[in-house]
Amino acid sequence: MSDNVLANLEDYQAIYQRACERKGGPGAVESLLSDPLTDGEVALLGDDRFLAEFSKKVFQSGFVWRVVRNKWPEFERLFFEFNLDKVLLMPDEMLEQRAQDPAIIRNYKKVRTIRDNATLIDSVRREHGSFAQFIANWPATDIIGLWAYLKKYGARLGGNTGPYALRAMGKDTFLLSRDVTGYFSQRNIISGGVNSKRSLNAIQQAFNQLQQQSGRSMQALSLLIAISVGDNLFS
Repeated sequence: MSDNVLANLEDYQAIYQRACERKGGPGAVESLLSDPLTDGEVALLGDDRFLAEFSKKVFQSGFVWRVVRNKWPEFERLFFEFNLDKVLLMPDEMLEQRAQDPAIIRNYKKVRTIRDNATLIDSVRREHGSFAQFIANWPATDIIGLWAYLKKYGARLGGNTGPYALRAMGKDTFLLSRDVTGYFSQRNIISGGVNSKRSLNAIQQAFNQLQQQSGRSMQALSLLIAISVGDNLFS
């Protein structure tokens, strides 16, 4: 990203002040912000929980989130609480059977991703001790690199699916909600598609600069930008 583009970015205090003006002061703003888990806390999470969250977000993509949440206990039951070793042993015939069960969302292609992403997690844990440790060690200053990794090696974890799953698991990440992407477009920090390599690099560098100025997490900064502009459609 060129210095000219970075120059279009407001400093942290300007964004924070506008959020305060819109929301009624620092107290109101702080009540809307939240922080992720620490790296140490993320490292202690079970790899089965990452598989569960990836799977949940895959099924929620393009579907009514509430319906998936309501059916989730049955997903947990039918897929062995997302125990990696058990899921990896599930043959195609069993997956097909599960995909026909009315207790869950009957979508065979998405059901297949459960075993596919178990394979990803298993390969990573063999090299790094645990998938959770691998995620914890990945720096937030290159979170788009982690997004790209999940998109490349995972199943249906591209777009917002991987990032939203990471946020749900407590990994520090910004999110490309409509308000956040709208902000960067209006400031001419990005142009064209938000998911282009150039746009993602520009947004990452912008967040890195804001973090250096504020000392806040990417998660809090993402939320702050969202409530400082637009319709407050933030996550």
